[in-house]
Amino acid sequence: MQKHIGKTAGAMALGLVAGAAGAENRIDTQLPNAPELAAYGDYAVGVRSLDMTNPDQIDILAIDPAADKPAEMPRYDRPLKVEVYYPADEGAEGETAFKAYLRDGTTEVTLEGQAMRDAVPATGETFPLVLISHGYPGNRYLLSHLAENLASKGYVVASIDHTDSTYRTQAAFGSTLVNRSLDQLFVLEQMAQKSAEGGAFAGLYDAENTGLIGYSMGGYGAIITAGGGVTETSVGYAWGAPHGTLGIHQAGSDSHNTLPDPRIKTAVAFGPWGMNRGFWDAEGLAGVQIPMLFIAGSQDDVSLYEDGVRAIWENTSNVDRGLLTYMNAGHNAGAPMPAPKEAYYFNEEKGFNISDHYTDAVWDTARMNNIAQHFVTAWLDHYLKGEAEKADYFDLVEDSNAGVWSVDEDGTEKEDHSYWKGFPEGTAKGLMYELRKAGE
Repeated sequence: MQKHIGKTAGAMALGLVAGAAGAENRIDTQLPNAPELAAYGDYAVGVRSLDMTNPDQIDILAIDPAADKPAEMPRYDRPLKVEVYYPADEGAEGETAFKAYLRDGTTEVTLEGQAMRDAVPATGETFPLVLISHGYPGNRYLLSHLAENLASKGYVVASIDHTDSTYRTQAAFGSTLVNRSLDQLFVLEQMAQKSAEGGAFAGLYDAENTGLIGYSMGGYGAIITAGGGVTETSVGYAWGAPHGTLGIHQAGSDSHNTLPDPRIKTAVAFGPWGMNRGFWDAEGLAGVQIPMLFIAGSQDDVSLYEDGVRAIWENTSNVDRGLLTYMNAGHNAGAPMPAPKEAYYFNEEKGFNISDHYTDAVWDTARMNNIAQHFVTAWLDHYLKGEAEKADYFDLVEDSNAGVWSVDEDGTEKEDHSYWKGFPEGTAKGLMYELRKAGE
């Protein structure tokens, strides 16, 4: 059992942990060069697992794409597991270690963070809600570093295990294509019910004020949920969703025109997939109706960059949107937690080193995580908490390397100071940030 420790003491403890117990699989590392808003907030963090079931869904796996289209689509009750991170009571206690499976789908490891299992939730405040959606494959813990970090700052975060898309349930890709946005919307509705009077989290958060974070296929789903419709061509892909079942997300369809859900105010997409395979075009992306922050690596070889994530960002033309680029980083830029020590081995069946699923060839993962925590915090604080001053963290020279550090001895910024806000001197390197307004 671990009692919550204060912010300053916690930071010191993490520093000691990083130096003296490097063998632990920590997800909560704060490096000395972390930007300002990466730091954990003042709330203790609790975490609970929830089981949800979305009834009467199309069973994509039961459809034979090589056979004739069935007269009636097979249906099933779709199970989803959700990890909920939340501000906890000041005196809360709970276990901070947790179990998770690696990318190989067979190795279970112990991870360590700050979220306390089943801790008593904080009272007296109502927080914004954030949904997190992993990649294909992934699991609800892949972005746990970000989930508990946000919870410490006054957010309730629901991170989803997407059936048919986790390390242990990975199945036909068509299920992910069809179900990703549906899962996000269903979990939102379930969480809304749990925050209502008499619910398990009554009064803890406001589901009418929700943000959505997605990585890779989670980012693909976030674009759909935000109002972006897929192309007619992608609906017909033989290797995609069988027999036109992706048509519910096609731009201009009656089903897709009901989006976005007005409860979702903004979205963040890490390395969103699909532009590289013809799922998006300018018309469909113009349907996005909420502000979005895109985060990418300039060497993304999964979703691609110039013809992938950057092209998505350029074409979400009807909303304000930012693009944070880790120069020379790949698809894992910012989103995955640090690779557990057990992941460093070559898996013959998979054909790659399991650590590759988490790491980057150029960037340190904890460094990328800290930068992501900083930017996502500023974005959500601005759009969900209404903190207008957080927009200053996005008023930046585009190339971080071009920023000038110019301050007086007392720390007062001089007129020619243009260094990235929140970054210590000498640390804003290798990054790009670009902002476009609606209509641009």
